[in-house]
Amino acid sequence: MKKNYWLIIIVFILTQLSPLVFLPLLNLVGFEGKELMGMAMFTGFTIGFILITLIALKTEPQREFIDNRATASETVLWSILGIFMAFAGQTIAALIETNLFGVEVGSENTQIIVDVANAVPLMIIVVAVFVPIMEEIVFRKVIFGYLYPRFGFWLSAIASGLIFAVVHMEFEHLLVYASMGIVFAYLYWKTKRIIVPILAHVGVNSFVMIVQVIFGDKMQEIIEQFEEIEQTVQAIMKGFLL
Repeated sequence: MKKNYWLIIIVFILTQLSPLVFLPLLNLVGFEGKELMGMAMFTGFTIGFILITLIALKTEPQREFIDNRATASETVLWSILGIFMAFAGQTIAALIETNLFGVEVGSENTQIIVDVANAVPLMIIVVAVFVPIMEEIVFRKVIFGYLYPRFGFWLSAIASGLIFAVVHMEFEHLLVYASMGIVFAYLYWKTKRIIVPILAHVGVNSFVMIVQVIFGDKMQEIIEQFEEIEQTVQAIMKGFLL
């Protein structure tokens, strides 16, 4: 593996651990609770994003991802299509988890991130932009890119997807994360451009942040209204039956 690839992986690991360094420092200047956690994550992940991006820009992809790259129009098309493919893969995986393994729908990690983002809005940028870019560089450009010439698409996509899933530390939703990782690997393999899975991943995370953070209160109101309507309809139906 290229020296810069190892450097990217090391920086990524340190980025995940970086909040532990910034938590006591930011606590000293007055941050507490969720604001403390949010600012620690924002600081550490911003630094990690800058370093990983700079290293990646100076690193050529594997030879197999240099020739026959997608055109500009194909890049845009696959980036947009990739968002829907990722959501489709996630939905199918979630249905399998629920119906075959009895796993409840919903992500504890996502809820924690949403709570922190509500306290520190800057975290929206981290989750929607910085994290997807870093993860695509690490899991697709580096890990999948290294494995693909040696093991072919499927083994490489599944392996990199599983590593991607394990890193998220939500083992009950391993299939959901792995399915998204495989979709993003396919986008990279199909177009030979890392920007495609990056844009698709940014699109998915941005949608989640918009729905759950920016319009979270409004969505909750809509859900409550639907529940009230459902209860009213049920009461009316019971009246007819009686």
